[in-house]
Amino acid sequence: VPSGSLLNPAPGAAVAAGNVETSMRLVDVVMGALAQALPEVIPAASQGTMNNVALGSVKGAEVAWDYYETIGGGAGGGPGGPGACGVQLQMTNTQNTPVESVEMHYPLRITRYQLVAADGQSTAHAGGRGLIREYAFLEDTQVSLLTERRIHPPWGLHGAAPGRVGQNSLDGKRLPAKTSFVAKAGQCLSIQTPCGGSWRPPRTPAGA
Repeated sequence: VPSGSLLNPAPGAAVAAGNVETSMRLVDVVMGALAQALPEVIPAASQGTMNNVALGSVKGAEVAWDYYETIGGGAGGGPGGPGACGVQLQMTNTQNTPVESVEMHYPLRITRYQLVAADGQSTAHAGGRGLIREYAFLEDTQVSLLTERRIHPPWGLHGAAPGRVGQNSLDGKRLPAKTSFVAKAGQCLSIQTPCGGSWRPPRTPAGA
């Protein structure tokens, strides 16, 4: 890998999230390359992010706490059928954290946790749907988000539709893909994760 590149940076370069976000996008790169050689085998892109959510007490709080999780999303559709919905993918190896456990141990309420609505493009090889997870804060909370695929969607293959991008918002106001801020008690953070890209059987060239 060339020195000074994203995957082999020079000392002093910012390398945070290499294990979570860069690794996920690297899978997309490798799979996209293999799809050119094995078009009937490789599936479309999956969500391409771990949707990192880090929460904790603000400086000076009487009781210090912190909580971190990743959120599943949609898998890419492939030759065997549609992509799975609401699952952890590729480089992610964390399990779903039950709502009851979060609410028992932290000043948080999970007010919504469901699959995103279907986009009406249901096909035999459609991409899987992402998730919506919403957090209501019971006290002022430091929030850090490290997410991807909020602008550029997971790609589809052979002319099939790409997946829907994810979205982060606070009280309905859209947030950047990567941000850090203090949420006030009573506010609500919504994380909508990306859907997987769809797949279509490759067209056989005329005369083949």
